[in-house]
Amino acid sequence: MEYVPILELPLLIIMVLIRAAILRRQGVKALVFGATDKTDFVIIPIVFTFFYAITAAIFDLPFPQIFKNSFWNFNFLLISVAIIICSVALLCFAATLKTFGKSFRVGIDENTKDELITNGTFAISRNPIYLAFITFFAGIFVAYPNISTLAFLLLLTATVHRQILREEKFLKNHYGAQYEEYCKKVRRYI
Repeated sequence: MEYVPILELPLLIIMVLIRAAILRRQGVKALVFGATDKTDFVIIPIVFTFFYAITAAIFDLPFPQIFKNSFWNFNFLLISVAIIICSVALLCFAATLKTFGKSFRVGIDENTKDELITNGTFAISRNPIYLAFITFFAGIFVAYPNISTLAFLLLLTATVHRQILREEKFLKNHYGAQYEEYCKKVRRYI
């Protein structure tokens, strides 16, 4: 049971890849990560280190012990809560992908001609996908509470916030008054 939260992680990645593949068949380039800012790629080694740190903690692989030591002991209740948190995040992520339709992008697409999405999960949060990411990794932290998962959660939250600010600037320039009105009605996070 303690492995279930980490086994949910591939679902998150698979959903993004399937959505990108579907859009690609429809002639939409959904993966534009790093196209406007190469510093986006800094997150990649951090993500790989995080995944290894979690795997090392779960399967007792080589990694500095201080990063693997759990803040509290595994128990059925916490693992259950973590599974629920991760599952809810995955469901919200899937609902947001559906709401996005052809507008889904990984990165900022400066050439988009798509309309501003304000319905579905975007009527609750201006950034439901990012909120789902943060929620998912909060669930991972509950399941595997150590310095590595806490550091990654904090770093992810800061990185997501940075990306949101960049996207807001783009959206304000791209959609103008329509985006400003939307911002007045819907909060950045929740």
